[in-house]
Amino acid sequence: MKLGLFLRHLGTPLIYYPKLAKFTGGVAASILFCQVFDWQSQLSHPQEWVTITSDEIEKATGLNPSEQELARRQLQERLLLKARLVNDTTLELWADIDALENKLDNIFTDRSSDIIARNGGETKNHPVEVVPNYPTSNLTIKTDKFFGQPRQPTTVRVTPHYKFSGPWQSDEQFKEFQRILLEYYKNQGHPNPSRSVFYEIDNMTKGLISPLWDDFISGKPLGESQKVKREWEIEPGVPYPAFEEERTQYYVHKGEPLEQAVLKARTDLRNPVLGRDLWEGFLRKCDRIADEAINAKKHGLETPYLPASFTDKPQITKESVMKKLEAIAPQFSLESSSSNMLSAANLEQQEIEEQPSHSADEIPSIASLHEACKTPIGRNMIENLIAKNPDWGYEMVDGQVIESIPF
Repeated sequence: MKLGLFLRHLGTPLIYYPKLAKFTGGVAASILFCQVFDWQSQLSHPQEWVTITSDEIEKATGLNPSEQELARRQLQERLLLKARLVNDTTLELWADIDALENKLDNIFTDRSSDIIARNGGETKNHPVEVVPNYPTSNLTIKTDKFFGQPRQPTTVRVTPHYKFSGPWQSDEQFKEFQRILLEYYKNQGHPNPSRSVFYEIDNMTKGLISPLWDDFISGKPLGESQKVKREWEIEPGVPYPAFEEERTQYYVHKGEPLEQAVLKARTDLRNPVLGRDLWEGFLRKCDRIADEAINAKKHGLETPYLPASFTDKPQITKESVMKKLEAIAPQFSLESSSSNMLSAANLEQQEIEEQPSHSADEIPSIASLHEACKTPIGRNMIENLIAKNPDWGYEMVDGQVIESIPF
């Protein structure tokens, strides 16, 4: 048989690193580690395990099953390899290149320290040649007295065109979840909803459980599964009206404005620990009131006393408030108040701007002044104009414009 044909039958030759064998435990361990790392570098994710069989390892490295087992044990003892058995013939392997790098760094550092100690603590720095970007014949050689050669950066494999990988089945489902999640964070009042969306999806790609995703795939509104109905609530987040009114009246009696009292009462009832204690106290109060009412009925009282918080009141809404205000006067409406004030202010500003255009000998009539005094702002403006123009012959008395009497 010819030599070329013989070598072709032998297959592709493989080499190993003799110095690496000292760290891995032997030649077989070094060969297995390098082969697993080569397979691992070809995967799409650097943390993904290599799924392989014993026959495939033997075909790639030439190590028989007993040599493979010895090599795996040596690498696992040195924390350089992680292995787990899938079935009788299939293994999952993962080479820890960071652990090997740390071992090499420690040994090289110790050797460098020994060399420095033998040389009397002096570091021998090699000259560094600096080559400029432009062609020149004069080369400058610089040496650093304190720092030697910089360490070469460690190369890390980066997956091109990185995409989030998560529980979604398609890109369309992923985009729909992002859209709904963004609306959810907007409704929750997050200052930066897009950043919250990124953090939520990033946590999902790391394997963390997301209740919002569970709500999405089950067709529920986002956050529905996280709501908890307390004992003092009709539904999650909605306490009993009498209980809320009782807490609101507590703050009103302490001198708080009604708006602030409602805010503090609802904040207290959203606190699960404080709300439970307040609810137990409220039940005791209700029990005492009920006992007193029963005793009063036994003594012939037909309608016993109940606190004002137990009175059934209609819910106060924007529509009900606007209806009452419109019944009183249209100018007190929530919708028209701002526009009326704006139009009145514009009219008065226009009148103020038109005043300087009048000639010095043009005196406004008393009827026009009475018309302008119908609003508080107009009245103040006319009063200032009369004070600045005494030659008009007018004066303000009790908010009314009258002609001044010369004597």
